[in-house]
Amino acid sequence: MKTLIVGAGATGGYFGTRLAQAGRDVTFLVHQHRFDQLRNGLHVYGPGYDETVPVRTVTAGQLDGTYDLVLLMVKAWSLESALRDMAPAVGPGTTVLPLLNGLAHLETLNERYGRDAVLGGIVRVVCTVTPDGSVFQMKPHASMTFGEQDGKPTERLARIGRELAAPGFRMSIAEDILASMWHKWSFIAAGGIITCLMRGTIGDIMAAPGGKEFVMDVIAETERVAEAAGYTVTPAAHAASLEMFTEEGSVFTSSLYRDVLAGSSHEGEHLLGQFAAVADRVGVKVPLARLALTQLRVHDQARRR
Repeated sequence: MKTLIVGAGATGGYFGTRLAQAGRDVTFLVHQHRFDQLRNGLHVYGPGYDETVPVRTVTAGQLDGTYDLVLLMVKAWSLESALRDMAPAVGPGTTVLPLLNGLAHLETLNERYGRDAVLGGIVRVVCTVTPDGSVFQMKPHASMTFGEQDGKPTERLARIGRELAAPGFRMSIAEDILASMWHKWSFIAAGGIITCLMRGTIGDIMAAPGGKEFVMDVIAETERVAEAAGYTVTPAAHAASLEMFTEEGSVFTSSLYRDVLAGSSHEGEHLLGQFAAVADRVGVKVPLARLALTQLRVHDQARRR
């Protein structure tokens, strides 16, 4: 399959290099600055590896045909510009697989391309882009999960599954991808709330009196929203949250908090603003999520002055 990866940041860079190393026909759609950075390959490193992977890159003006599969791997704030840039790559036979956080982007993509052309999906990996443009994987293990929005098994899923199976991450096809997306949203919202409100690593929070109790309250709050929305968090998903957010000595912080610290654009409205809006619709009070959201909005106002 001819695959276009929109974005070569932390997640796009990590999964894209794994696919490229597995011999897949992968091209990255990037802006000019990133295009220049990647002329000699994409440097990716993490637990037990350090390598520079040759990659094929194009800018929006260089797209000259459609692709079989488009993996949309950008931050929420750049979704609209990404859709404009990738427009020439999407034809009648193209499948679009967005791998963004949250769920609101599905409505945008369904309206743009039609629900049948769009899959649901999530990735799990703890990566960041360093100042020199490298992709640093901070924790081992990575996974990609996707599926049809209606939950039906299709030949398309099987075909794409074969294409996306590569060393370096676990690939799976979900029977209910919307549930998987909701469980991740609950998880990532909790991570953002915890680290943005406490302004520290998980290890620092756990070491403080009352830290663990606070973490447990946040997890419970976000999971109540998922349950009220019809997607009760599974025991396995709950256990994953406990493992990540209660690990003593952990240096983990959420990508949302890292973006705030760096003074970069962030996904606060996409992750927490929309989460609070859904909580309103399903009748669940989320005081901790609202507190974190208000803090982010105050931060943004101060930055704009």
